[in-house]
Amino acid sequence: MASFSLDDIRAAAERKYGSTDIEFGGETVRLLNPLRLSKARRDELLALQDQLGKEDSDQAAVLAKAIHTVAESEKIADKLLKEVDGDLAILAEIFGHYGESTQSGEASASQD
Repeated sequence: MASFSLDDIRAAAERKYGSTDIEFGGETVRLLNPLRLSKARRDELLALQDQLGKEDSDQAAVLAKAIHTVAESEKIADKLLKEVDGDLAILAEIFGHYGESTQSGEASASQD
């Protein structure tokens, strides 16, 4: 019979569902995996993702709010967003890296 401690399980969860960390100006913002967010914050993230698909939405504002929603620290998220200064391309890159890093357990396509 296999035996695991809760610490073992926590470490495994961190490896599999860890944060996306972005370093800037001596700071590091940790963007938490959606599975590590509270239900309220996951729901908010889903609503924001729905807004991204709408033509009349302010993409920079929505991406900034999404980054703020998934950040571990609001204070550090605010510093990052101030540094980015509304640059839509940078916000899209940040959220793109976040999206790629939160994909887990997907099987890769066969190379045959």
